[in-house]
Amino acid sequence: MRRIGLALLLACAGTAVAQPGPRSGTMQTDFQLTGTATQGGTLVGTAPSGTVALKLDAQLVPVDADGRFLIAFDRDAPPIARLTARLPDGRTIERALTVGPRAWRIERIDAPMRPTKSTEAFLALRKPELEAITNARAMVTDAQGWRQRFIWPRIGRISGLFGSQRVYQGTPGAYHGGVDVAGATGVPVVAPADGVVILAAANTPFTLEGHLLMVDHGHGLNSAFLHLSRIDVRVGDHVAQGQRIGAVGATGRATGPHLHWGMKWNEARIDPMLLAGPMPNGL
Repeated sequence: MRRIGLALLLACAGTAVAQPGPRSGTMQTDFQLTGTATQGGTLVGTAPSGTVALKLDAQLVPVDADGRFLIAFDRDAPPIARLTARLPDGRTIERALTVGPRAWRIERIDAPMRPTKSTEAFLALRKPELEAITNARAMVTDAQGWRQRFIWPRIGRISGLFGSQRVYQGTPGAYHGGVDVAGATGVPVVAPADGVVILAAANTPFTLEGHLLMVDHGHGLNSAFLHLSRIDVRVGDHVAQGQRIGAVGATGRATGPHLHWGMKWNEARIDPMLLAGPMPNGL
């Protein structure tokens, strides 16, 4: 599994855009970007001096007072993205980004896909849960964790890769939207970066996610931790990187205890492994 994870990281053949910033006291007339533009990945950048509005394609991108910003690319992002800054005099500065494809782990199954059971009772439970998740992701906080180098919320064997997918007799199933880390029930889960708690299903587990915890890291970037056995923080709490926030479990629709860590930037699903790096200790 470790070799598979590393191979996927090496397969991120996007545009490497690490660049030095401007010298102190100089005006920045172009974008400064750090990272690799790839499906499921993120870039951190500095906007041209005086930027009053920034967009990635049609997505408005917040820019801090120091010009810093974050952008990310969905698992199925198209090969070209356009970053556009508007200046006070109406001029625009545009950068075309080549978004590298990923070699996703695809498993082809010679059997038909099982039909999903969507009873009225299930849908009645699910509708408010989905609304709660949507409302949480719409919250804007003062979190600055997006500026940090992320850490793994749980150290262990990676048992599920982001983006992996099964294809049933030519019909693709839903892809895996996060990274799974094996672990026994009760093993601590920590915050991968600073953030603000935006959802905590501590009392009543959700039908699919179980005890679901969501943490906003700022600038549209948030983490979701699924199937927890317990949640140790509440909505509105500011959490620090490395702080205990819950524990591994098997609540919701899970076949056994593990941590599912999912991440989104606005509507784009992204790969936590690209932010946290390879699992420590060679696991």
